[in-house]
Order: sequence, then C-alpha cells, then structure tokens
Amino acid sequence: MIACLFDIDGTLLASGGAGKAALESAFTEVFGVAPREQIPYAGRTDRAISRDLLRLHDIDPVQENLEKLLACYLARLPESLTNHKGHVLPGILMLLATLQQRSDIALGLLTGNVRAGARVKLGHFGLFEHFAFGGFGDHHFDRDDVAREALAAVKTHVGAHVTPERIWVIGDTPLDVRCARAIGAKVVAVATGQHTVEQLREAAPDLTLSDLADPTPLLDRLP
Repeated sequence: MIACLFDIDGTLLASGGAGKAALESAFTEVFGVAPREQIPYAGRTDRAISRDLLRLHDIDPVQENLEKLLACYLARLPESLTNHKGHVLPGILMLLATLQQRSDIALGLLTGNVRAGARVKLGHFGLFEHFAFGGFGDHHFDRDDVAREALAAVKTHVGAHVTPERIWVIGDTPLDVRCARAIGAKVVAVATGQHTVEQLREAAPDLTLSDLADPTPLLDRLP
C-alpha cells in the first residue's frame, strides 16, 4: 500500500483568507483586543498560531485561553468560508478521483488545522469524504509532531506494513517538506500557496510542481 497525505490550505484549496479572518475575529471577540501585528500562518499548526497570537498581545497562552480562542474560531469559520469565496485548487478533484480508483492507495491528511476545522473547511468544498484518517494540529505546536501523528494514523488505518518510504506528503510550504522528512516520507511540494517554485526547491522535496492541474508527474512517481 501507498499512503498519500495531503495538506489542506494552499494545497487542496484556497480559502481566500477565511481561516485567518475567523481566527483573528474570534481573538477580538474573546479577548477584546484587535490584532495589531501579523504572525506567520503558512505551514503552521492552529495551536502554534493561536499561542503566538496570545503571546504577541501579552495574553497568557494557557490551555484555557487556547481552548476559548479555538472554540470561537470554529464557531466563526463556516460563515467566514462563505464570505471569502475560496475555491478548490487546480487539478485536485481529478487527482483525488484518480487516486481513489486505485486499491493500493490510501488517502489521508497531514494538516496544521485542528480536526474540527479541517472537517469544516473540507466539507465546505465537498472534499471531506475523500479522507479517512490523518494528523491534525489539535495537540501540537510543531508540524513535525503532526507528521508523527499522521504516521501513526497510517499504521492504524492502513497497516503497520506501510513503510515510511511508501508514504507521500503533498504540501505547499517548506514546513511540509521538513515534516515529511521527519518521518522518512517522500514529498511533493506544490507552489499553489505562498511560496514560489524556487523557494520550495530550496527545501529539497522529491518533486516540485507549480500546481496539480496536470497530476501526471506525481502519478508517475507512484508505482
């Protein structure tokens, strides 16, 4: 078996900034403070982003505050997705359909989104049913730990016989490349997020693509 683990934002879909808007408006609602500076979002976990948002505004990033912020974020996310008019990225629907036709490939997620947020985002774009397992950002600050969770999920849902070199991570940031290497997986970097092809190549993935409109280069790598 081969496991393909997909990132969500910038890889499967572009939300138009819906997640960022929902989190920052939730922050203002819960703590009464308007975000005054930007923090990096791309490739990071919701938990890490939330922690940094709290720290930046001198709010203690204890578990209680993190839970309050993420609960409000999840409540605001569906409306934010509707308002921001995002879209599924080029080639994704065809690629997922093609992969699902193969009995030797299992599709999962490796995302910094919390599990409930991933469900909402993918459900909004009609993609959720493609993925039965994965690693998520509920409990981890570091994306490498999400990859380890995803690896454990592969072994639970697919079987312990799936070795890391038969796992492919598909993402759009250098952090996706790094976390794939943390579990010994192969990785495809796609420049449909905030990073250019050149920036992604510097992270040394196994394959770099401008997008997945033509999935042939990836499909050719899957024996």
